[in-house]
Amino acid sequence: MEYIFSATIILIFIVGYWSLAVFPKQRDFKKHQQYVQTLQVGDEVVSYGGIIGTVVELNDDIGTAILRIADGVEVRILTAALHQKFDPEELARSIRMAQGIEDSGKEKAE
Repeated sequence: MEYIFSATIILIFIVGYWSLAVFPKQRDFKKHQQYVQTLQVGDEVVSYGGIIGTVVELNDDIGTAILRIADGVEVRILTAALHQKFDPEELARSIRMAQGIEDSGKEKAE
C-alpha cells in the first residue's frame, strides 16, 4: 500500500514538471518554427543577440538569412537565431517595463 502511495506522489511530480517545463517549451518551439517559415525578404527582424536588420535574402536549404544592418553592411545569420519581427512600439514598451515605468509614463508604486 505504501508503494502505491509513493508511486502516485512520484507520478504527480512528473506530470507537474512536464506540464510546467516541457509543454511551454514545445509550444514556444513550434511558434518560433512557424515564425521562421513565414519570414520574407523585406521583413525587419531582431536576432536573439539584439541585432536589428532587414532580410535581403533567405536560404531555406541551409537555414540562413542575409540581413542588411546598415547601408552597405550585410551579415549572414542562422534563421534559428532570429527572434522576432522588429516592432518599435513593442521595443519601447519592453524598455519601459524593464525600467519599471508603466505605459502612462509614471513610475510604478513600490
